[in-house]
Amino acid sequence: MNENDFAYGPDRIRIGDLNVRRLGFGAMQLPGPGVWGEPADPERARGVLRRAIELGIQFVDTSWYYGPLVSNRLIKEALFPYPKDLVIATKLGGKRLEDKSWAPFIKPNELRQGCEEDLRTLGLDHVDVAHLRWMEHGGASFHEALDGMIALKNEGKIRNIGLSNVTLTQLREACAKVPIVTVQNLYNVAAGEKRLSSFPLGMVQGQEIMVDFCAQKGIAFLPFFPLAVPGQKQATSHAITRIAEEHQATAPQIAIAWLLARSKTMLPIPGTGSLAHLAENWAARKIALSQSEIAEISSARE
Repeated sequence: MNENDFAYGPDRIRIGDLNVRRLGFGAMQLPGPGVWGEPADPERARGVLRRAIELGIQFVDTSWYYGPLVSNRLIKEALFPYPKDLVIATKLGGKRLEDKSWAPFIKPNELRQGCEEDLRTLGLDHVDVAHLRWMEHGGASFHEALDGMIALKNEGKIRNIGLSNVTLTQLREACAKVPIVTVQNLYNVAAGEKRLSSFPLGMVQGQEIMVDFCAQKGIAFLPFFPLAVPGQKQATSHAITRIAEEHQATAPQIAIAWLLARSKTMLPIPGTGSLAHLAENWAARKIALSQSEIAEISSARE
């Protein structure tokens, strides 16, 4: 099989037994600063979610620990009862501490608690896609955590399993045990592996190989921080700035267009709390970069 066996065309992608447009929405920016607490304007956040569906977005990525519980509640308030073609993806494996830090919550019983929180706060009887967000030093091995996810799938609480923050070795090992439909790892146009090699959050090295492997296997690749990582400026290299001007577009739009061109199983999920930015991100789907532009941007990020 090759990637064309899994894609329905340049605008769509298959995720397990599901089929969505190839640009989603990440809900991480809906809560307050630092992904903590309530947003300054909850109604505006709900309005962004409703507008995302009106535009045609069919994939929303969230987690019970965004807020905590805030993004899930806003999604339910804005969109329930959910459109039949809406795919809601969540993440398990982390939690928030009182000091607003992030911590592992990776043991099988903890994954179950997180899944129950997602189901309760989203008003669902199952999650379409649940990512195992791997975090070290959580008191369980990767395989123990994966077995916990498989148990939840076998019980019907999870429809499809995805992985996040994993290595290619972990992905291969997981695929040998259960179908993996998505990978959500750090990947963006702002910088390549050499510039991001010291970034502490994710598995950065080998991501080019990971993207290609996912395409070969028909696994959707969801780049987190698709425009820039915290502490970076957004993607504004000279190449991107010039190409944006030629297309009468913004640098973030070119960044999204480059991601979509990078692989037919790429599924960017840029998030925003702004209606204007939401429309800008959605419009990036229509930007057709030339092969020379794609190559120039790729070279600039190494």
